[in-house]
Amino acid sequence: MIKLGDQVEVLDDTINGKVVQLSHNSLIIEDHDGFRFEVSKAEVVPVKPLDVELNAADIHEKIKTDLNLGKTKSSQKSVREVPVIEIDLHIHELVNSTKNMSNFDMLNLQLDTARHRLEQAIKSRQKRLVFIHGVGEGVLKQELETLFRRYDHIDFYDADFKTYGFGATEVYIYQN
Repeated sequence: MIKLGDQVEVLDDTINGKVVQLSHNSLIIEDHDGFRFEVSKAEVVPVKPLDVELNAADIHEKIKTDLNLGKTKSSQKSVREVPVIEIDLHIHELVNSTKNMSNFDMLNLQLDTARHRLEQAIKSRQKRLVFIHGVGEGVLKQELETLFRRYDHIDFYDADFKTYGFGATEVYIYQN
């Protein structure tokens, strides 16, 4: 039995709404836009009301929360950085004593270490390295640049000044 205030749908039509007036064989339905329709009682079926109450504030809060969650996820991806491996080529970091070493020996040890660590990084698919060479006279820096130019799949440039000052070179390795 349909009564005032019930939610109903019209069969074979898209009209639905609340019963606002009843008569013997017909009723008047008001849809969600406020339009009223007179239909036969035989043409309608009752619709069970949902047990969920929604209000605009709850919906707005849910949308806001979902949007913020989306931003957090995407910003986490963009914040993620490629880790940097630092290789300190200062001679006192490579050997305990330079007592019986010439400048040539020291430079060769530094370059061999740089070459070995670069090859190791390429094999282990590292993307970024920072070679700390110090300022000095610039001989080691020039030799490192000569070494790096031999590789087609790397770029090199002065490392971040705030972190390393003038004495470091960053290498980026392009991986397939």
